[in-house]
Amino acid sequence: MENTSWLTGTLIYLAAAVVAVPLAKLLGLGSIIGYLAAGILIGPWGLQLVTDPKDMLHFAEFGVVLMLFLVGLELEPRRLWALRRPIFGWGTLQLAGSAALMTGAGMLAGLDLRLALVAAFGLAMSSTAIGLGVLAERNLMATTSGQSILSVALLQDVAAIPILALLPLLALAAGAHANGGGGWFDAAKAIGVIAAIVLGGRLLLRPALRWIARSETPEIFTAASLLLVVATAALMQAVGLSMALGAFLAGVLLAESEYRRELETDIEPFKGLLLGLFFIAVGMSIDFAVVLQRPGLIALLVAGFLLLKALVLWLMACVMPLPKPERPVFILLLAQGGEFGFVVFQSAAQAGVVALPVSSLLVAVVAISMLLTPLLLVAADRWWIPRLAAARRALPEISEPQSAPVIIAGFGRYGQIVGRLLYANGITPTVLDHDAEQIEAMRRFGWRVFYGDATRLDLMRTAGADTARLLVLAIDDVEQSTDVAAMVRQHFPQLTIVARARNVRHFYALRELGVRLIERETLDSALMSGRSVLEALGWEPHHARTLALRFRRHTVRQLDAMAPHWKDEARLITAAKQWRQQLEELFAQERDAARQRELRASWEAPAEPADGDDEAR
Repeated sequence: MENTSWLTGTLIYLAAAVVAVPLAKLLGLGSIIGYLAAGILIGPWGLQLVTDPKDMLHFAEFGVVLMLFLVGLELEPRRLWALRRPIFGWGTLQLAGSAALMTGAGMLAGLDLRLALVAAFGLAMSSTAIGLGVLAERNLMATTSGQSILSVALLQDVAAIPILALLPLLALAAGAHANGGGGWFDAAKAIGVIAAIVLGGRLLLRPALRWIARSETPEIFTAASLLLVVATAALMQAVGLSMALGAFLAGVLLAESEYRRELETDIEPFKGLLLGLFFIAVGMSIDFAVVLQRPGLIALLVAGFLLLKALVLWLMACVMPLPKPERPVFILLLAQGGEFGFVVFQSAAQAGVVALPVSSLLVAVVAISMLLTPLLLVAADRWWIPRLAAARRALPEISEPQSAPVIIAGFGRYGQIVGRLLYANGITPTVLDHDAEQIEAMRRFGWRVFYGDATRLDLMRTAGADTARLLVLAIDDVEQSTDVAAMVRQHFPQLTIVARARNVRHFYALRELGVRLIERETLDSALMSGRSVLEALGWEPHHARTLALRFRRHTVRQLDAMAPHWKDEARLITAAKQWRQQLEELFAQERDAARQRELRASWEAPAEPADGDDEAR
């Protein structure tokens, strides 16, 4: 009977998804609405094919965990470190600002401070699953709004620690029997587990995966990939922390490993399936009994907290460097409630901070906001975003195949100089850039720049990568630049890449992909400044130029020689010291040779003739 029940449940979920999602896509509503509608249809308030969605919700939440693991795989530690200011800056502003505004509104409405705080922090969270799912579905993760949403979502996951630690203290203040120091002890345990995951990932994960890979059994590597995510999530859950945050940390630690692509390939199918089940479970979990009892209050709460969060996010969007057409997506995806709100309200009810009926009411508010978000995005796509785009003039996108011999990807400071040189010599390249503000600025000066993301294979084909001779890779984002180079080397091997390197590590990453024509963006300008300094100090111009060119040749040879060891920091430092010493010895020898020439010239110089001799001559 148990096997039959399991088989029947599987049949119901899969059939609901297969029917509802294509219909939603056909109507232009997106796959997430399809999953939510399927959940409502088969749930307790639909056909009643499933009557207890809670177990499935807990199981399907693992889809969110897998998604955060894959997001972490795309973020190398140094890139995550570069995002520290948006995460702790904008993320903190969103969470604290929204919570403060909603707490104040709750107290004005006559709520108790404890209830207002719990409701505000639970509603201030946003759905990571819907937010990142929409970004992935629309290919917006690499945009400014995508990175901003990711930063805020990561801060919210981190904030789970102090928010959950706050609940026992609020319960103590309410007179509940709780250990006042337990919250802080749990927070200390959580920090210890995070430290253990980071250290263990650094020291143990790669050797373990290397050992498993040697077995040359693909299914075992897939099992090991799932085990890694499950174990990390279990550790985080054991200390009352977000499972998704733990999976994200594990992904970041493996982002620079040689197994990154294989891990992505193994995890991706499970992530998509479980994420769909999560949305179905959210649809089933909406308690329409609570909604039908007090529909006016529910509507007021949903509209009120969405508007308050949207106000904070709109003010942030005006200050942040967000292009106007991307602001609606940023506001709507973060204004909704999130799955962590379920955890906060259920934990608060168990601790005695809020009454169970109030907790059910708030859970329904969060679930309805998650259901409304995809619908609001569809409305924004049809009425809000087009108006913003029309006010800015439509951005030209590549709609017809191009045939230029040169493609320039990235038209900022670097790409513009290359483009101007080509135009001056009668060569018209195909220019791509994904920064709407930059494209609009260039169009005002008469440049024809196409809007598009060069990491997209279909867009590069339309840009003429199959027939072009050269690609000028001038993108300033290091990871995006290397992604484009890897894609071009794989799909367009005949296309010669002339690349811009932001720094030495970027240079070596491009070299490893097989790119040979690479220029470091600051090398020549710095050498020109150094040459000017030498001339100002008295060196002859031709001598200063010779020294600068010799230094450049030496630097290029040094980079080539150290290329095999660029991932070995110790050997890299040792080699850099040796090359610096060789350069100093070379210049010292040249200075000695110059002094010897000056001495010989002074010895061989003829004596000045006397006045009488001049007269005699």
